[in-house]
Amino acid sequence: MSLLLANRPLGCRELATFITACLAIVMLSLLGAPPARAADAPERLRVADPYLELHTGPGRGFPVFFVVARDEWVEVQLRSTDWYKLRTDGGKEGWAHRSQLANTFTEAGVQKSFRDVALDDYLARRVQMGAAWGEFKSEPMLKMWASYRMSETLHLEGTIGQVQGRFSGTDIWHINLLAEPLSDVRLSPFFSVGFGKFKNLPNTTLVGALPTDAKLANGSLGLRYYVTERFIARADYTIYTAFVGDTRSAEYRAWTIGLAFFF
Repeated sequence: MSLLLANRPLGCRELATFITACLAIVMLSLLGAPPARAADAPERLRVADPYLELHTGPGRGFPVFFVVARDEWVEVQLRSTDWYKLRTDGGKEGWAHRSQLANTFTEAGVQKSFRDVALDDYLARRVQMGAAWGEFKSEPMLKMWASYRMSETLHLEGTIGQVQGRFSGTDIWHINLLAEPLSDVRLSPFFSVGFGKFKNLPNTTLVGALPTDAKLANGSLGLRYYVTERFIARADYTIYTAFVGDTRSAEYRAWTIGLAFFF
């Protein structure tokens, strides 16, 4: 959903709706996949750094309970996102982040590479959340969105936003069906269509100006670029149509550029 900062803060109801939707998407993702899975191929790795820290669980919030010294061997057992469960030759089991395993060596004496693992994560992405800045009818716009990948090429995406104009503030929310036909490449075009609501509140200093609360339709074209790890850069161009009356509509054009996180 998109967030654009207007002349007033986002309403509590809209903000609560956005947070609830994000949490629902996250829960769907977590329920649809186990927190950890067996490593692609069990292998032994030799520690080349001065030490490697083992945590009690897959996260930095879990305490370090053991340190593996240089030249000792560990066996990869499980994987949970960017965390790996390891077992030492002495029988200690704990979790280490992918970044700590970047300077380890296989039994063949080759430095371990996680490039393919990172690419697999990108190809298997399910949930994305991001924020972007741009212009809506030549006025500053800030938006946030969350999307759920339903298939290889189709995403369901929600956006909330605000536009901060000189004479009025505008709130927007919409739900889109997004198609990404080349979702398996690093630079990927996409297009989407959707519907939502458009709410414009004029400044109180404007005499005779009335607020607008209208239904909204939109269409977008854009590009996504896989940057690294779990981050995606995104740029899009959108045409909004607000149905401000039974026989009257208003058209607005917007562009944004931002960054998304996927898991």
